[in-house]
Amino acid sequence: MTTAKLFQHRGSQAVRLPKAFRFDLTEVAIERRGDQVTLSLRRTPVLKTLADVARYLHEKYSQAAPVPDVPGSRQPQQRDLTW
Repeated sequence: MTTAKLFQHRGSQAVRLPKAFRFDLTEVAIERRGDQVTLSLRRTPVLKTLADVARYLHEKYSQAAPVPDVPGSRQPQQRDLTW
């Protein structure tokens, strides 16, 4: 069995995971079942606000090249509001 160190970080208790158990994520799901605490991958991000979407996209695609502006690529919408 592998063990991990516990320590205080600000007002929270934290676990220092050994290298073999590290996640390549910014968040994990956590669940307590009796005396067991389980960390698992959080496959679907919870995006409740536009700020959450922006943060998720920045974290996931931070190395992506910016999208160049293409002059004249945006056509104004034509709306027919007549009945």
